[in-house]
Parts: sequence; C-alpha cells; structure tokens
Amino acid sequence: MIWYVLAVVLGLALIGAVAALIVTERRPRPPKPAEASASVTGREALDVVNAGLRRLTGECLRSGRSLPDLYAVVYSEERLGLLLAGAEETAPAPWNAEADGERWTISPDDLHRPGPEGEPALPYALTVTVGLNGADRVLIDLSRAGGPVSVTGPDEEVRSLARAVVAEALAGPVGALAEVTLVGSLARDGFMPGDAPRTSRLHTAASLEEAFARAASAAPGAPEPGASDVTQVFRLIEGSSRIAVQGEAPHLFVVDASQLPRRAGALDGLRRGDALLVLGDAPAGWPWQARADGSLDTGPLGLEITRHAGRF
Repeated sequence: MIWYVLAVVLGLALIGAVAALIVTERRPRPPKPAEASASVTGREALDVVNAGLRRLTGECLRSGRSLPDLYAVVYSEERLGLLLAGAEETAPAPWNAEADGERWTISPDDLHRPGPEGEPALPYALTVTVGLNGADRVLIDLSRAGGPVSVTGPDEEVRSLARAVVAEALAGPVGALAEVTLVGSLARDGFMPGDAPRTSRLHTAASLEEAFARAASAAPGAPEPGASDVTQVFRLIEGSSRIAVQGEAPHLFVVDASQLPRRAGALDGLRRGDALLVLGDAPAGWPWQARADGSLDTGPLGLEITRHAGRF
C-alpha cells in the first residue's frame, strides 16, 4: 500500500510539473517596445555607436585583421549590431557573430570594459542615421553605395531626411572627420536651417564638377582600391573593400536631381569612400523612397525604416 501511495504522489507531481512547463512555454514573452526610447533617438545613442566602431577598429588593429565590410548599424538599448556585406563567422572579442557571420553584436555594457579604443572611426565616418525600425535605430554607411544614393518622395520628406543626414555627419561623433559639400541650389536656398552646425567641414559649390575638383585638390591622393570577397548584398552595394579610405577624410556631396549631370563620366570624380546623396529621381545604386507617412523604403538594402531621421 505504501508503494502504491508513493507512486500516486510521484505521478501527480510529475503531471503538475509538466503542466507548469506547458503554461510557462505558452506564456507570452514581454513584447518588444513598439516605440524607440529617448536613449535610442537621442545623442547618447550616437555616442554608443561611435564607441562601438572605435572599439571595433581597435580590436582589428590589435589583432592584425582587416576591418569588416560593414554597411549598416542597428542599435537598441540592449545591444549594438553591425550588418556585414561580407560574412565573417569569427568576430573579434567581445563581439559575437550571428546569422552565419553576417551580423556582429555586442552589449553596450561590454564597451565599458577595458580594451583597445582605436582611432576615430574614419572608415565609417559616413555611417549616419536614416531612421528607426520600431524601437531600433538604423544607421547606414553611405560610402558603401559605390554611386549615387537617390531619395524620392514628397519634397518636404526628402529634404528633411537629407537635412538630418547632413547635420549628423557634421555634428555627430561618428562623422567627426567627414567633409560635406552642398551643391548648386542647395548651397543657396537655405537648405540647412539657421541652427545648423557651424563648421569648416561644410562646403558649397556651384556644380558637382567643381565640388569634385575641390575635394580632389584638398586630398593627399586616392588609395588604390583593394579586392575582397563579397556576398550578394555587397554586390548590390558596390562599395569598396575592407577600408574605404586610408587616412583620408570621406566626403559627402549633396545635390538636387535636377542639377545632377547626366553625361557619361560625369561622376568619375566620386572617389571610393565618398558618397553622393541626390534629392529626387536619378539613376542610383541605392534608390530610396521617403513616404508621406514618414517611413523609408531603402530599396536593394531591404532595411525596414518605419520613421525616417527627418521625423525625429
């Protein structure tokens, strides 16, 4: 009888444990925040991104490995993620490789631990915020386009996004060494607001040809392009190899589509590692569309943007 009672008790305990496990599995996980917090949309997020890119360059320099083919950064309060065009399944500590090496992630807390800081993130200086994907902040390295980045859509949406990109490139910590040139009408029509950053890194030019010539005359010399294995995404990006520029400040040129020269060879002055942002419809490697609801279609990149940076 004692053994029978014991068996019944154990059976009931096992049933209870299984039921608890089922309830636990079915219990919904806390939902991901639908809106980005102030720490994601504010300046402190850029400080975290900059610290992460500096830590990345430091780790790579220390270990003698090439910098990864980074084309985008995704930041939430919990982690910083790098999206790589060329998959690398082994990431330098304290980074973790995910998605078969096409994404490297790190906890922001790990950025505060001792490690090589690296130089200012020069190869990634044109990595700027394009908007939010729900609660995540998304930045894209414009220099990886390898040609024009065009933005179509309602005029105010296009211009507000472009203004946000220029302002961050000039005032943000990631683009601390980047140069920006406003071309043609954008240099004259009050494109940037009166409270725009005042810096010697902001230039104007009457034409794109003039802008390219001035940038070339100020540069110490263009580096020879390197070779690297690329994934399908990287072929869409058509960017440079491991390091966009070697000791040379990248340059962002901004021009209205109506003033973009269409003759053959007109864009040959765009150096590898630089970027050309075109406001309006134009032939482009990255054709983007800003929508009236504030979302952004990033074309071949396939990155979802629910609220573009001009709406912050």
